[in-house]
Amino acid sequence: MTSPPHARRIGWQVWFFLLGAIWGCSFWWIKLGLRAMSPVDVAAVRLAAGAVTLLALSAATRTPLARSIKTWGHLFVLAALMNSVPFTLFSYGETHISAVLAGLINACTPLSTLIVALFILRQEPVRPAIIGGLVVGLVGVLVVIGVWQGFGAGQRLGVVACLGAVVCYGFGFTYARRHLGSLPDKPIALATGQILCGTLQLVPFSLAFGHLRASHPLSSLLALGALGVLGTGFAYVLNFDVVRNAPATVASSVTYLTPVFAVIVGIAFLGESLSWNEPVGALLILLGVAIAQERFHPRSPRPVEDRWADEPLT
Repeated sequence: MTSPPHARRIGWQVWFFLLGAIWGCSFWWIKLGLRAMSPVDVAAVRLAAGAVTLLALSAATRTPLARSIKTWGHLFVLAALMNSVPFTLFSYGETHISAVLAGLINACTPLSTLIVALFILRQEPVRPAIIGGLVVGLVGVLVVIGVWQGFGAGQRLGVVACLGAVVCYGFGFTYARRHLGSLPDKPIALATGQILCGTLQLVPFSLAFGHLRASHPLSSLLALGALGVLGTGFAYVLNFDVVRNAPATVASSVTYLTPVFAVIVGIAFLGESLSWNEPVGALLILLGVAIAQERFHPRSPRPVEDRWADEPLT
């Protein structure tokens, strides 16, 4: 697959920073999109715009789509786990909680993936470092949502919806590693097929249950466009370029950058507040991830084909 224009001249560091910014801004764009559309509509438009973008990129790079029916079956399942369901849950969650909190909850994705791989699918060996990291990370989850403060009914629904999306990501990443990691298709072909399947899954629900708001502010429409074209289109290509060219321990650390941007844009552009427990909890989550991934004891990097589908998406 062809890298983004001038990728090698600029260097993967720029794409790494841009990727974290795009995924961090996604929660801001969702919040703006909800001013014009219902949660299922926001998710459906996001996927449709992403599908058009990836189809254009596939055509520009002359990358054929997958031909195997079996591969398309895996992509359909992966789209439900990684796109249609979690995108709808995050959109619904943000009708009840801030974009800042949603972005911080998204930082739990690596923990969710580890839990699924360890205890449900048993794809990973249990090591003391992993257990210790999970404990620290789960404490961070409790801190970031402020369990001691209690929740109103609406906020509780929002937190549960976003955590449900993170659980979907956990199953999705482990499913991708098991069923897609060894396929001969190029990542952009798999990503395009995945987003196409997600679009097909959500469009009927959008038509049946979605609804538009009375007004369609330009900011909402622009945000939805950015969410689809950048967050669900170009981000896939940038992610692959970073994974391919950066060291393994650096490539996956975009997890640490995304919530930072989510907090910055939520405060700067949405006027949201930040409670002391939210950044403290987020730091505990990220520390737990670092411990569980044994980042303090670097290991040999995994091959690219085993890494490309292992990064967090929003």
